[in-house]
Amino acid sequence: MKLASLKHGRDGQLVLVNSALTEMTPVEDIAPTLQAALDDWPHIEKQLCARYKQLENGNIQGLPFDQTSCASPLPRAFQWADGSAYVNHVELVRKARNAEMPSSFWTDPLMYQGGSDSFLGPYDPIVMPQSEGFGIDFEAEIAVVTGDVPMGVSAEEALDHILLVMIVNDVSLRGLIPGELAKGFGFFQSKPSSAFSPVCVTPDELGDAWDHGKLSLPLVSHFNGQLFGEPDAGTDMTFDFGQLIAHAAKTRPLSAGTIIGSGTVSNKLDGGPGKAVSEGGVGYSCIAEVRMIETIQQGEPKTPFMQFGDKISIEMFDKEHKSIFGKISQVVEQAK
Repeated sequence: MKLASLKHGRDGQLVLVNSALTEMTPVEDIAPTLQAALDDWPHIEKQLCARYKQLENGNIQGLPFDQTSCASPLPRAFQWADGSAYVNHVELVRKARNAEMPSSFWTDPLMYQGGSDSFLGPYDPIVMPQSEGFGIDFEAEIAVVTGDVPMGVSAEEALDHILLVMIVNDVSLRGLIPGELAKGFGFFQSKPSSAFSPVCVTPDELGDAWDHGKLSLPLVSHFNGQLFGEPDAGTDMTFDFGQLIAHAAKTRPLSAGTIIGSGTVSNKLDGGPGKAVSEGGVGYSCIAEVRMIETIQQGEPKTPFMQFGDKISIEMFDKEHKSIFGKISQVVEQAK
């Protein structure tokens, strides 16, 4: 089942979208918003699935689906917690500044609680007051939406609480991160509004690509029209989503509609850092990783962060090269 939220009020209007992403049908008689559906998922899911099958089989008249009219599936959420499941990425960050990585990073996930009150739509611009000094960067990631999760859930049990899967551009302001982390209190200004894919899907839509809390398909990023990265989201993922959810729920329950992110998708190459697509690698999911590798290999970074007018698109395709979640397509604009 594929779901989307059209831009409407604060929380959007829930619609079902066919697997080809060409048609949709409103479902306000079942649930007006995605959050309303998640709040009563055990009962609502059956009704939505029945309507989805009707749409897929052509038994009801669908309306044209326009991805640009979408908000993020959850335009705002009760909780957005982003992990760093690809420890290769973390290792590069620390190596670039000659810092040792604690061994615990391989056994205990990193996670921060991000702002969830103002997500961007998948085609909304990234608006910033300035680009110089902020270090604007994109981060291509996978995210899941949970139902209600009890405190102390095990990693294995947590997998049963994953209701939906989507992709995300977790926008980061690299120039502001060092100062914030130096205070010892985590991210805030350096993590502005994120954007999620037009469509979220139930795990069964992913077939055998979804296995034990990992999604094993390339996550494809184009920066200013050029292929920037296509790392496999299931490769080098140290912590699966069951482990990430269990980490988040160690000392608190999670409410239905909680979003858990994977962190920047990152693949190694022959046991070392990845390489650009042009050099035979699978590329990267953020600019920072390129700059880290440049620093390690050349002594300083060469690739600039995003400037006004730069464009980023993020998408994932199934084995038949059909878009699964639709496209995140954003341009960086200066605030007026």
